Amino acid sequence: MTALQNLWLTETIRLREEHAGPLEDQEANRLARAAGGDLSTRIRHRARWLAERDGLTQALRHWLQGARLALIVLAVLAIVSGAGLGFAALGDGQTPVNVFWALGSLLGLNLILLVGWVLGLIFAGEQGAALGRLWLWLSEKLARDAKAAQLAPALLLLLQRHKLNRWALGALVNGVWLLAMLSALVILLMLMATRRYGFVWETTLLGSETFVAMTRGLGALPALLGFSVPSVEMIRASGDGALDIESARQAWAAWLVGVLLVYGVLPRLGLALLCLWRWRRGRATLHLDLNLPGYAQLRERLMPSSERLGVNDAAPAQLHPIESAVGAMDSDGALLVAIELDDRPWPPKLPDTVKSAGILDSRESRHKLLEQLSRFPPARLAIACDPRRSPDRGSLALIAELARSASATRVWLLQAPLGEALDAERLGDWHNALQQLQLPFADCMPLNWLETGHD
Repeated sequence: MTALQNLWLTETIRLREEHAGPLEDQEANRLARAAGGDLSTRIRHRARWLAERDGLTQALRHWLQGARLALIVLAVLAIVSGAGLGFAALGDGQTPVNVFWALGSLLGLNLILLVGWVLGLIFAGEQGAALGRLWLWLSEKLARDAKAAQLAPALLLLLQRHKLNRWALGALVNGVWLLAMLSALVILLMLMATRRYGFVWETTLLGSETFVAMTRGLGALPALLGFSVPSVEMIRASGDGALDIESARQAWAAWLVGVLLVYGVLPRLGLALLCLWRWRRGRATLHLDLNLPGYAQLRERLMPSSERLGVNDAAPAQLHPIESAVGAMDSDGALLVAIELDDRPWPPKLPDTVKSAGILDSRESRHKLLEQLSRFPPARLAIACDPRRSPDRGSLALIAELARSASATRVWLLQAPLGEALDAERLGDWHNALQQLQLPFADCMPLNWLETGHD
């Protein structure tokens, strides 16, 4: 994952929490603290873990695939449009080509939008918005992932904060127009190479000297690149009709190609390269704005001055299924652990092949076991819970963390002591929570499974 994608996902998580409330992030915060680094590094580490858990990383891959497809669609449209401009400018060769009508059809819309883009860049800092929105819309549609809808706003905010959106969209806009102009130029050359065209200019209001000055003026820059410019006599004679002289046709053809190249292709090429250079330069300086409320409030959680016990956040709306991060080849052995048992004898009698991790009843014991499991993950883990307690967020989060540290996990819901009965509603809450976590559970110790891996 690139640095930009990491920042992008971090901004997406911030926006998501800003609109929908805090996410369940105990394990993400613990891993971020364990990874170390400054606050920005820990925030990005936390966001990367949450994005992976909630499917945003996969959504980002889908969005990028959609963005590439959208670019291909825009490129094809640009090439087809440019080819259409070339055909429209020269026609079928049956009638003489009005050089200034041809020039207007080739460069008119391009120059108008180019001037608008430059003015927007200078005065407003926003440009290419229509084409940029079209690309973002196509990217989202082609991604075909509902979660990808959260990514585009986050990207725009991230880039706007560093004033990089103008260069990113500028590279896109000028790149698309460059393709269109190149396509028109290629079609122009192909038609001129395979058909015989005559060139004229026509007017009712203007005099011939006006067209002489315009033709010579527009041809001055192309002439520096070696393109021929019609002589004054050729220009005046073309006002009366197409000259049936080979040198005149070639001079007008070279003039038209040179003007298209100098005023159509080269400006777009230069601006596209400028935007690309500014984009790459600015991308290297992208960073998180730690003064934003969404990031500032994470400081105490990720770089705490002291650790506090207890649960302070609201319970999550839903629990996420557990996906073990440990492969079967990387784990070994069987382990039994209990969570907050008050008045029960522990541990039960176990065979030598099954180890006991005791009872987790303090923050220190939890952290110690999690650190051990991160280094030596068990192949099979059984977690014993007392269903007389409510399945609060802290207990379920701990179960999830433990389960992700083993290849396979089962939950043992202990039976009530003699003379007591379990509350049916509370037991149902445990069942619902564990089903959401997709963890198998039973009311008897899975001893045979711990020993052999089979029921």
